[in-house]
Amino acid sequence: MKKILLSIGLIMTTIIPGMAQQKIVQTAGRQQLGEFAPEFAHLNDDILFGEVWSRNDLLSLRDRSLVTITSLISQGITDSSLTYHLQEAKKNGITRTEAAEIITHIAFYAGWPKAWGAFRLAKDVWADDVKGDDAMARFQREMIFPIGEPNTGYSKYFSGRSWLAPVSTEQIPFFNVTFEPGCRNNWHIHKATKGGGQMLVGVAGRGWYQEEGKPAQEILPGTVIHIPANTRHWHGAAKDSWFAHLAFEIPGDGTENVWLEPVSDTQYNSLPE
Repeated sequence: MKKILLSIGLIMTTIIPGMAQQKIVQTAGRQQLGEFAPEFAHLNDDILFGEVWSRNDLLSLRDRSLVTITSLISQGITDSSLTYHLQEAKKNGITRTEAAEIITHIAFYAGWPKAWGAFRLAKDVWADDVKGDDAMARFQREMIFPIGEPNTGYSKYFSGRSWLAPVSTEQIPFFNVTFEPGCRNNWHIHKATKGGGQMLVGVAGRGWYQEEGKPAQEILPGTVIHIPANTRHWHGAAKDSWFAHLAFEIPGDGTENVWLEPVSDTQYNSLPE
């Protein structure tokens, strides 16, 4: 019997205002089968994805991915449809370590050969990941703001890796800044002749803020730090925790960020545990 493989087309997600639901927009059915099987295309795009997958306020996209790949592997389906759903599982937050554990668990119930076939595809999907990235993926699930992209533009002012995600660029611009454990920025000053300064709001994990000559302040989710203009300070993650905060630049006159020397290991390691 000839097997027909249906590749999955474009999926877009739209946030529905006022709800924690993402509307899934699927186009593969109409693109590939719209003329030959219009009703199937409608059921695939509008019902399966447009309604069932879009009920992610009731069951998260991550959990739906887990259910879907389990079902496909259990049926012995290791074609392009499984590859697609493994890719979506990765996008929806399932890490390399979790994927390996899921498939290993399935093997005992669905059969060893089916797991071998799934591992062959999963290795390619997660080929660029390393185990250290699993911790970042777990941290992303703790907060509602994205981790964003590597903070390469300011990396020379940070000890360790950091990421930057613009949240808003209008009215008062602010960003979500994520630090890996032990990462901190250099001593720096937000200069201004009038107004200015910065405000931090803890989002997830645990971190520190310190002004020169004062004890360090712990930052937890919900902690608000008001940084006066022209004040020498630094902030970053605790040694044993990922950390993210929102950073609000306060408008003012003559504003300028002045970056200074790194926070030394001696200074940083003297912080409370």
